[in-house]
Amino acid sequence: MTIFNGLNTSASALTTKRLRMDVISANIANADSTRTRFVDGQWEPYRRKMVVTSPNEAPSFASQLQRAIGRSNSTVGNGVKVDRIVEDQTPFKQVYNPDHPDADENGFIQLPNVDPLREMVDLMTTTRSYEANVTAINGTKNMLLKALEIGR
Repeated sequence: MTIFNGLNTSASALTTKRLRMDVISANIANADSTRTRFVDGQWEPYRRKMVVTSPNEAPSFASQLQRAIGRSNSTVGNGVKVDRIVEDQTPFKQVYNPDHPDADENGFIQLPNVDPLREMVDLMTTTRSYEANVTAINGTKNMLLKALEIGR
């Protein structure tokens, strides 16, 4: 464990949360996009995207075993990383609008599977988490500065 573990952990979270905010913003911006991808001769609406994260450098079984039997007191995490960005496979919304250029023969159009309310809640949660990590970085920085003052 180094003195920078806290900073590294929070920095990885800041990077992850920033990407998540970008993806959420793209979802909100495309909430009404009916033509984003040409599939099988037809335009497909925008699909909601989600960020999948995991612990950075997942601990091995041996290290978990050593910690469980009490031979290792390391409980420090290594932060988080983005595994991938996946598309939400929930069905598109069907809306009756026969005047729309993308309406099918029955007058229905397919709209993206993006719920703006859900996206706003996710954005607020992600923003709060981002702010908490900034606060953690500032607290760690202040502790390191105070530790340097001890030597004077």
